[in-house]
Amino acid sequence: MTASVSCGGIFDYEGKVERLEEYEEATGDPSFWDDNERAQKVLRDQASLKKLVDEIDAAQLALDDGRALYELGREEGDDDSIIEAQAGLDRADAMLAKLEFRRMLGRDHDDDSALLSINAGAGGVDSQDWAEMLLRMYQRWGERNGFDVKVLDIQEGEQAGIRGAELAIDGEYAYGRLRSEIGVHRLVRISPFDSQARRQTSFASVMVLPDLGDSDDFDVEIDMSEVRVDKYRASGAGGQHVNKTESAVRLTHEPTNIVVACQMERSQHKNMATAMRMLKARLWEREQQRREQQIQALEGDKKSIEWGSQIRSYVIHPYQQVNDHRTELKQSNVNAVLDGDLDPFMEAFLLMQGSKA
Repeated sequence: MTASVSCGGIFDYEGKVERLEEYEEATGDPSFWDDNERAQKVLRDQASLKKLVDEIDAAQLALDDGRALYELGREEGDDDSIIEAQAGLDRADAMLAKLEFRRMLGRDHDDDSALLSINAGAGGVDSQDWAEMLLRMYQRWGERNGFDVKVLDIQEGEQAGIRGAELAIDGEYAYGRLRSEIGVHRLVRISPFDSQARRQTSFASVMVLPDLGDSDDFDVEIDMSEVRVDKYRASGAGGQHVNKTESAVRLTHEPTNIVVACQMERSQHKNMATAMRMLKARLWEREQQRREQQIQALEGDKKSIEWGSQIRSYVIHPYQQVNDHRTELKQSNVNAVLDGDLDPFMEAFLLMQGSKA
């Protein structure tokens, strides 16, 4: 028998129902819409929580129905009912596995949208081409999962590919899922740019940050007197208006030398707002790294905490395989992975982290 336990207690069902009731009470208050921004956040949280409660209800119903049918089939000696019950319990198992995966997304900002950066590493044009392949891979992953994916900034390579790119991936739990992608990604293939068709190893790095929006829920403040603002003409796609006006914005935070840029909106005002979100996320990430370093120093942990360590290899030649070096998960269908089939790697990473917590 599978799906042998109730799922209510595992996922704090009663606590979630209680919070839903609090949301319903809040939305019924006549003053609820006095603060429109707060009201919109409450409604989003309410919808997200209701969806999760409905999924727990559905899993529990499938579990209860499967159990009841199994017991009935066993009492009546009805093999068909037992087979049907087992199929129902298998479905309940799959639903519970999905809920367990969601439970792994419980860290700060896991439910936020994400800002994803890709940068080509050593390897010249091959690495720039690899960075562009990764850009497409994450765009396809976002589209497959129903996220709103927008390119914020892109630096074209001289011969082919890109030197770097910034993506905004908007949607629930985008950051929680994509943080599994932080690190260096390695590609091994026959170089399409080598006249002698030699094998080439290329590297590109991926950084993912939560899109904090206008949230004040962290203790890093931006003093605009320390930020240099440069306005310039966009160089990429975007139409004549984008390229003929100084709509692009680059921000340099002088105390940390953090640089962010956005050029993909037609409006300079919108590019400025997006660049501020990007800068805010970078400063948040820097603060998290500082705190991690302090904790590890106190614990005597000598391991590197840098995000740039190699996490995954994509081998196209001399064999076909994608290998995640943290979870040891391997996939032979490289083309499917490069087309955005990343969920197995994300789930394996998050479940591994959950088992260590």
